[in-house]
Amino acid sequence: MSLLVVGLSHRSAPVSVLERASLSADAKVKLLHDTLAAEPATEATVLATCNRIELYADVDKFHAGVAELSTLLAQHSGVALEELTPYLYVHYEDRAVHHLFSVACGLDSMVVGEGQILGQIKDALALGQELHSAGRLINDLFQQALRVGKRAHSETGIDRAGQSLVTFGLEQLTAGREPVDVWAGGKRALVIGAGSMSSLAAATLARVGIAEIVVANRTAERADRLVEILVASGTGVAARSLPMAEVADELTRVDVVVSCTGATGLVLTGEDVAAAVGGPARPVPSLHLPEARGPVPDPAPRTPAGLDAEVVARLVAAAEAGIRLADGGVARTIAPGADRDGCPVDAPAGDGRAALTGVDANSLELHGTWADQGEAAAQRQPRKGARSQVDVAPVRLALLDLAMPRDIDAAVHRIPGVRLVDIESLAEASADAPMAADVDAVRGIVAEEVAAFGAAQRAAHITPTVVALRAMAAEVVAMEVARLDGRLPDLDERQRAEVTQTVRRVVDKLLHAPTVRVKQLASEPGGAGYAEALRELFDLDPQTVASVSRADAAGQAGQVDQADQADKNHDSGRAS
Repeated sequence: MSLLVVGLSHRSAPVSVLERASLSADAKVKLLHDTLAAEPATEATVLATCNRIELYADVDKFHAGVAELSTLLAQHSGVALEELTPYLYVHYEDRAVHHLFSVACGLDSMVVGEGQILGQIKDALALGQELHSAGRLINDLFQQALRVGKRAHSETGIDRAGQSLVTFGLEQLTAGREPVDVWAGGKRALVIGAGSMSSLAAATLARVGIAEIVVANRTAERADRLVEILVASGTGVAARSLPMAEVADELTRVDVVVSCTGATGLVLTGEDVAAAVGGPARPVPSLHLPEARGPVPDPAPRTPAGLDAEVVARLVAAAEAGIRLADGGVARTIAPGADRDGCPVDAPAGDGRAALTGVDANSLELHGTWADQGEAAAQRQPRKGARSQVDVAPVRLALLDLAMPRDIDAAVHRIPGVRLVDIESLAEASADAPMAADVDAVRGIVAEEVAAFGAAQRAAHITPTVVALRAMAAEVVAMEVARLDGRLPDLDERQRAEVTQTVRRVVDKLLHAPTVRVKQLASEPGGAGYAEALRELFDLDPQTVASVSRADAAGQAGQVDQADQADKNHDSGRAS
């Protein structure tokens, strides 16, 4: 095994680099094609989530592989190699396996223990299989990673250590003052986006007691479909959809906003939010209600919150000019961008099924089309002082931004009456959670599984040689039996069968002990040399050995995780 991973994540790179080093769906495909075309790599796949971009490959030369994979990542991410290099990390062989298994268990996530990464690992494997870039090593590695991740969630309390982003985000919006279901009761919410994570957010809002949900999405049909699902959920929530062009006006009518789109620029600017909390509330249009509910009364007028005129003026000027605004020491880009389908946060559609009780199991999955564009997440820098102002002031508008690049201008937390929680602040808030015992237990599982995977790979490495050896022995037996037929033509069928069986038994007994023993030795560290020794001692044809390896890899092509059926029954939504 010569597994190499080159990548960057929220742990190694600042937000300014991660937000630019994203991979579109087409870029992923081109990256894998170019990786296979490169000399050091024989198979590869790419894991691109909102927290990381990692290229996995089986290489025959370490240094050449690192140089080639780094260059390809820079080329396809759009960030110059000299700028990207300081933030790249490299893992090789067992360390690379350990890294992926840790990622699969949620140990390397912004919110430790989150389970959505398993869906993205499955997508990475499926992409490699679809493009035929994943061979035996990548297939074995990623399928085992999925099993390790599921084992960690089923055998430990890591789910409690790191909750799903939606639920954890809502808890942060309450600032710990009251339970989420108490805080949410009777409130109106706006959900921006209708992809996988937005669907999960809407389902969670309905479940915790939000009274009314408005869905805005670039594609109206998807927003309408999500509204239908919410109304049919049995939660009693009222729901309607509206065009994206009306989002700014809708801000004056709602208490909570959850945004998760694939936009490359801001969806809500500082000007939008400042105008919403400072302007009068408008009447609410008629809502799509469940049959059991009566009409929804118009909201009571809200008292406009006081505004810092200087802050608002700077926000407006920055938004209009498309310049960078210093926010608590972190450079924030304020610039519009085109939408991309799908949501950049790891959230398998299965997470939403648990929240939408009574809805057909496939409805939310079909609705929440997953289209992760590989946007990168941020490395959190605390916003001291500014957050303390929000924490003591009455909250007129609570904003939860689950997108990366961000949907909501980060500077809005300076506006009185506004509370903003984004995935950066979620990572910071989860850093001190009491999870040491669960994390230690998962680390033990990872170490155990890494050792088992290494032993299995070393043993599997010799299998093609053993198969080729037995094939050569079978060919020798067949040739000798044919020669015997020519010399003893008077043998009847029973006699010929007995002689043939005897010769085969002799050959099998001679080969049994050495082949069993060589597999045992090959599973130990440094055991890879036994395969080469067998090939030399028995003068095996290298082409025959290679053909066995190719047949083994082909037998795995097109197979997604063999534990997929178990995954369908796995309650991946329990943390939501």
